[in-house]
Amino acid sequence: MSTDSKSIPGWINYALIPLVNLLFAFFISGIVIFIIGVNPFYALKIMVQGAVGSGMGLGFTLFYATSFIFTGLSVAVAYKAGLFNIGSEGQAYVGGLGAALVALALDHYVPWYVTMPFAIVASAAFGAAWAFIPAWLQATRGSHIVITTIMFNFIAATLMVYLLVNVLKVPGRMSPETRTFLPGGQLPDLGWLMALFGLKLGPAPFNVSFLIALVMAFLVWLLIWRTKFGYEIRTLGASPSAAVYAGIPYVRTVILTMLISGGLAGMMSLNVVMGASQRLQVDFVSGAGFVGIAVALMGRNHPIGIILAAFLFGALYQGGADLNFEVPAITRDMIIVIQGLVILFAGALEHMFRPAIIRTYLRRAKA
Repeated sequence: MSTDSKSIPGWINYALIPLVNLLFAFFISGIVIFIIGVNPFYALKIMVQGAVGSGMGLGFTLFYATSFIFTGLSVAVAYKAGLFNIGSEGQAYVGGLGAALVALALDHYVPWYVTMPFAIVASAAFGAAWAFIPAWLQATRGSHIVITTIMFNFIAATLMVYLLVNVLKVPGRMSPETRTFLPGGQLPDLGWLMALFGLKLGPAPFNVSFLIALVMAFLVWLLIWRTKFGYEIRTLGASPSAAVYAGIPYVRTVILTMLISGGLAGMMSLNVVMGASQRLQVDFVSGAGFVGIAVALMGRNHPIGIILAAFLFGALYQGGADLNFEVPAITRDMIIVIQGLVILFAGALEHMFRPAIIRTYLRRAKA
């Protein structure tokens, strides 16, 4: 019996199968937690309360989710063209340099809402520029995009350390970071949005970049499914040979797609650099670029799915921090194990339950 995903409705492909994978990942995590002597249901209760049980917890969850939305969209756009962009981490890192330079230049003179559009453009431009060389090498020389983008992650990390230590660091300070931005270079928090739901944000750095991320998700949907260039991207991803035969320019499509992907990753820096830290620091990305890969896979490379998956991983980050604090037996490493299991079943083992689910659906539909 065929298990072709094209023969089943979208709610199975985009909702049921990811949900089954997620529940199984939590089931295995519960067994691991039980083995170390902790009640898994109590651990789950602590995680949920920490992630969404208060305004502050929800604010931190949405703060993390904002970064993952940007990087998830970055990976998804490239993946639609058949390109596996592993370089969102480095592109976000360099994008932070663009945002910081704008904030440092303008925060003395204009309010934040004037600085913000320039920072968006600069972060996207710097991230896109960092994706250009891997894109050009893939399109013209056949260099594999996975290898080149991974290499550029390391180059970005080294470059940023050099700049923060030797160029941008405040004289007399030990920390390799820029000065703190003035209010004109800071993105305000969204306490007013939380107040609409009767919640207090507290110290959570949930900020305006969340709204920017939602706008970008909508624009990505328009681009991929409502434009001629989006159709070219999807055609190239489905069959490069058919796309070239149909007259779709391979080099142009690859390069432009990677520029868009790098730009989205670069905008992730707005959330941390101008929102949370209000300055440029070493390693501010903190793995969000790599988490974006899992978010894109779990969200089926669709903006709505990416938003939901980003919220899940944000909840795992925030709820895991609370769980580590409340239950010392569950270390931070154990939280990483839980996150890894979610990634494993949502990505690498995504097809483990698919055949059985599809066979069951087709059998019932035939009956």
